[in-house]
Order: sequence, then structure tokens, then C-alpha cells
Amino acid sequence: MILMHPQTRPIGDLLREWRQHRRLSQLALSLDAGISTKHLSFLETGRSRPSREMLLHLADLLGVPLRERNTLLQAAGFAALYPQHALSDPEMQAARQAMETILAAHDPYPALAVDRHWTLVSANQATQRLLAATMAPALLTPPVNVLRASLHPDGLAPHIVNLSVWRGHILARLRQQIAATADPVLSDLLQELAAYPGGTDHPAPTESGLVIPLQLRLGDQVLSLFGTVTVFGTPVDITLAELALEAFYPADEATAKALRSKDVLF
Repeated sequence: MILMHPQTRPIGDLLREWRQHRRLSQLALSLDAGISTKHLSFLETGRSRPSREMLLHLADLLGVPLRERNTLLQAAGFAALYPQHALSDPEMQAARQAMETILAAHDPYPALAVDRHWTLVSANQATQRLLAATMAPALLTPPVNVLRASLHPDGLAPHIVNLSVWRGHILARLRQQIAATADPVLSDLLQELAAYPGGTDHPAPTESGLVIPLQLRLGDQVLSLFGTVTVFGTPVDITLAELALEAFYPADEATAKALRSKDVLF
């Protein structure tokens, strides 16, 4: 099926930008793709138009996210391949239930779901209590950006004991995400967060050298938590591909005991 999208940028320009973003030469990509350098050059300059199969093959080699793969397909005159459903759609019921089950089961430890721009999608009760106890109301007005809320001076930042280290970890993680997606919204978010006070832009090594904990001071208590990330395996829907579940676990027995007994100030 051929579609016309007059406002879409030329497919050759997009392919070249993704190749350069991945810091690959034409020779390196052509070898990986099993085509000649001349053919790849013709694709990038517009002298040749890629087939649908070749375009998906190159997108796979370049690690192009599903959303941007649709953009490539449409720029080449093909129909978008990957659907995007809202979590409230009937097609997403099983995934939505799985997400809510995981979040609820993680209580009394904090857990939340975010989209590709770190907008809060859902949170368990522990997370909701923590946010309500530490955030200025303005930061909790939807849509809530989790990274902004955590590093903003009116957010979680004043409660983070190791703010310099944690801030460096968050900014480094955001840079990695930008490198993978080339998302301009995330680039703007990084610029905003980097302007917040809090110390280094790079994570420092921890005493254990294994994980960087989030250390929160709530009243006289200090909670130490480490995070894990869960994503849906092999998604073909854009919404699911961009959804991440962040779960926090106690990094020491004192934190575990305090959270299990709900002997905390949130």
C-alpha cells in the first residue's frame, strides 16, 4: 500500500541522520545490511527508493524505535506498520491489567509506570503517598513528569541525602535514552534538569560499587532504595514499547522493616 505524505521529510535524509546518530559509516552499515556502499549512498541521496523490506531491515540494524519506524515507512510512501493504542482501549486490557497487578503487588515498596517522556502513567499506593508527602502541589498537577518532580527544588530533591550522586545518575540515564531515541522532547527535559541545583552531572561510584541507591530523609528516618526497570517483551504496539515500570526495593534491612511496618512518614 502506497501513501503520500507531502509534509514528511525525504526518506534518504532520515536514513542518513539515523546512521550518523548511531555513528556508523556508510561502509559499516552497508556491510551489516548486506548491500553495497553505492546502493546505500543512492538510498540516502534519493537516487534510489528503498523497498519496504529493506527499510525495515535498515531500521532494525539501526535500532530505530517503533514510533520512528512508522515515520520512516511513511516518508518512503508506505503505510505505518506499528499501531498505537491508548491504555484505556479494549485491545490493551490484558497489558493494562498486568501493569496494575505488578504495581499493586509491589506495595509496600514504591512502584510506578512511565511513558517515553517520563510522564507518570500509574503508581501504586506507596508511590502516591510518597509523592503527596514530598511534592509541591504544582508538581503533582497532571501530566506529572517523574524526573522533573524528583530533581526539582520543590519536589523530592530536598529529601534526597545523596542528591549529587542521584542527580548524576538520572542525567546520565537520560543522556543514554536521548542517544537511543534522538527524541527532542527528552533533550529539552535534559537541559531543564541540568539547570537545577544539586551538584555533579555525572554519577559518582558508590561504596558498594554495585548500584546507586536513592537515599531519602523523611523526618528522622533515612530510607535507602534501589530501582529496577521492567518493560514489555517484544511489543509491536508503540504505547507498550514506550512503557516502563520502575520498581524500588529496600537497599538495607532497616528500610525494609520500616516500609513493611509502614513506620515511615508517608
